[in-house]
Amino acid sequence: MQKIIRRRDLISDGAALGSIPAFLKRIYAARGVLNARELEYELCNLLPPAMKGLAQALALLEGVLKRQGRIVIVGDFDADGATSTTVAVRGLRALGYENVEFLVPNRFDFGYGLSPEIVDVAAVRRPDLIITVDNGISSIEGVARAQTLGIKVLVTDHHLPGAALPAADAIINPNQPGCRFSSKAAAGVGVIFYVLMALRAHLREIGWFDDGREQPNLAHLLDLVALGTVADVVPLDFNNRILVAQGIKRMRAGLMCPGIRAILAVAGRQPEKLTAADLGFALGPRLNAAGRLDDMTLGIRCLLADTHAEAASIAQELDLLNRDRRAIETSMQQDALKNLEQLNTDLDGDLPSGLCLYRSDWHQGVIGILASRIKDRLHRPVIVFADDEQGALKGSGRSILGVHLRDVLDQVASANPGLLHKFGGHAMAAGLSLEKPQLKAFTKAFDDVVRAQLGNRGLQPVVESDGPLQDNELTLECAEQIELAGPWGQSFVEPIFDGVFTLVQQRIVGEKHLKLVLAPMENPQRLLDAIAFNVDLDVWPMAHCEQVNVAYKLSVNEFRGNRTLQLMVDYIEPATAL
Repeated sequence: MQKIIRRRDLISDGAALGSIPAFLKRIYAARGVLNARELEYELCNLLPPAMKGLAQALALLEGVLKRQGRIVIVGDFDADGATSTTVAVRGLRALGYENVEFLVPNRFDFGYGLSPEIVDVAAVRRPDLIITVDNGISSIEGVARAQTLGIKVLVTDHHLPGAALPAADAIINPNQPGCRFSSKAAAGVGVIFYVLMALRAHLREIGWFDDGREQPNLAHLLDLVALGTVADVVPLDFNNRILVAQGIKRMRAGLMCPGIRAILAVAGRQPEKLTAADLGFALGPRLNAAGRLDDMTLGIRCLLADTHAEAASIAQELDLLNRDRRAIETSMQQDALKNLEQLNTDLDGDLPSGLCLYRSDWHQGVIGILASRIKDRLHRPVIVFADDEQGALKGSGRSILGVHLRDVLDQVASANPGLLHKFGGHAMAAGLSLEKPQLKAFTKAFDDVVRAQLGNRGLQPVVESDGPLQDNELTLECAEQIELAGPWGQSFVEPIFDGVFTLVQQRIVGEKHLKLVLAPMENPQRLLDAIAFNVDLDVWPMAHCEQVNVAYKLSVNEFRGNRTLQLMVDYIEPATAL
């Protein structure tokens, strides 16, 4: 059973937040927003591009531009990698670079990052410069291979570095040691966008545009920056919120590349009503499907398309791949739950704190999604493994608040030299590889380190609530204000409220969704529509239940042009269970 806890209000009166509604002041305060300036999402409030390594990067790029050398962008095979690659290609071409190509490693043939093998593929194109986007900070061997071939390398990345850095000609990564850029949460697409902004300013300073060359408006890239930032689930700090808010603002106004417009169309989303959630749950998965099941080149081609017809055709392919991905994921999840039932029986109900799952027939492109699903179900860090083409294992993990997954892997690797081939990632998501015979040893080591990180905190799942709403706050107007008050996302989560309601009606719709009519305790004559998705059918509908404790979001339900208030239920239990 979950536990509802309430976020702590950080201010007493909210005066510094101005004249916004009181309930919004509570929401913002609970997220650490103490001043109205932190809600001013204008581009002029972006941090300046003061990143370590920028001078070296600009010198490299200036030299290549003046001789019109060839650049190969090496991206990653997820949505952040795809948008980063597209931003790099579109941005450099707009700045005057005439020979810009891209290359994305197929995860099934080359694995992640700038490997020596992918450098050899890139070398066939005879580049003067390789630029990595959303990868490269751990590509020590790949950078070394490029140098032996006489190819310069500019690494742009945001992942946490290891003990050693690659000997690249320049590295731009806000998380590298000594970088004072304060937004450590920048996504890969945000990093390359900053490089382009700095490059444009540098070219302006050296007079590149003085002879009539057009200075591009890099704001045209913000739709891609917003998509990659949200899809990569990086924390939405103030700087990232500016990038996302500005990208969404442009998309709502119809200003987006044909590829994003086409993916929105196949996802059934209306641009003028777009939210950050649409980027994360509708666009991101369709783009990711290309990298998971096929080749992310397809997704990048969609984002680079200049015509609606070309983009629409590719978007249809992406949508079909996403349907295939869902089917594969459903099958794998059923397998995993069977394995967990047996494991739970074998361990007398004492599942590991850090859980590892493996089956030889699982699809390596979908293991990250499966890890996320099992993590949400069991509320503990989960790593799911699948076979790779060389007979080793690839793992993809997801974590919970309070357990830094990459740090866990670092501790496991330090205590067990040679156990892991390689690893990398973030606090909440990470990847690794190891030999199959080492899985048992890793499983125990992983659980031991997770238990140590958890300490006495335990693994009870919690719902963080912004507290109760008054009856006069349970309105369509408040739901619309919340919708516009975003962008909401990782570490700046959409508001959730809780309260006790009278349960007036309950019925199952769409096989496993619970449709409810609730009445606030303080106004029992008022009826509110609510819905809880994917409920436990062994529990709900519940007979003889008069009052329920509910954690919910305020949402706008639109049907045939009518907009009404609806409560989106995240958690529900009989009030007597409190």
